[in-house]
Amino acid sequence: MMLLVPADVLRPRRPDEHFAEEAEAAREAGIEVAVIDHDAVVRGRPDGAAIARVPEGADAVYRGWMLSSEQYAALARALADRGVTMRTSPEQYRRAHELPGWYSELEDRTPESVWTSGDDHGDFLKACAALGAGPAVLRDYSKSMKHYWHEAAFIPDVADGDASWRVAARFRQLRGDDFAGGFVLRRFESFVEAEVRSWWVGGSCRLVTAHPDTPEHRPDAEFDPAAVEAAVRALDLPFATVDFARRDDGQWRIIEAGDGQVSDRPRSTPAAELIAAVNPGSS
Repeated sequence: MMLLVPADVLRPRRPDEHFAEEAEAAREAGIEVAVIDHDAVVRGRPDGAAIARVPEGADAVYRGWMLSSEQYAALARALADRGVTMRTSPEQYRRAHELPGWYSELEDRTPESVWTSGDDHGDFLKACAALGAGPAVLRDYSKSMKHYWHEAAFIPDVADGDASWRVAARFRQLRGDDFAGGFVLRRFESFVEAEVRSWWVGGSCRLVTAHPDTPEHRPDAEFDPAAVEAAVRALDLPFATVDFARRDDGQWRIIEAGDGQVSDRPRSTPAAELIAAVNPGSS
């Protein structure tokens, strides 16, 4: 296994500071570490100098900043030309990274959702009608704007088309070129505790941590991810995260799934714990 991390912008031979602890933990575990130029990948130039420091011929896992499905696929192709195989294929990355890819397998344990293909106004209103009346949370295939809750995330009643579209239009504006896939409407559910992040390798839960937004929150001792193991395994994802929260009726619900390569680690979890979970050679 080789770990790929973004390079520091000012010191391109070194890992980006955000991922430096994981890179060091990997080296201490005997895992080779290589840096890539994340900005070049995002600009559509994942070959050449962007991956020049990646040794040829290895099974690689990326730990870095979020990439779109298209950017990840381009990076995987460029690395393949160097004989480097990404443990997570582009198809698997999209399945984990975009809500339509994982929703059907986890549907019974996550808020009801409908989505559009693209950002057409008429299609958005049809999605609102399909979800029915009541409050909803808006996102696109890969990300919400929850830090803009009242202006670009929460819709008080999807039956109010004009008000709902104002939220959608603001969301679209804020996402800009990063808008992914289409609008996703998720039926609003009330949660009473901070989220818990679970880390899955080959369909098995290897680690449970706090969520990066609330790193000080200890996962509830009663939380047991085993209840969703069959569903997560059915997704056939080499490295994934699944975030949970307790609903006001006491049920644990899935907030979202994601690709583990671009899921942030809470600062309260030592880097060595995550590296041990990802490394297939560890127990």
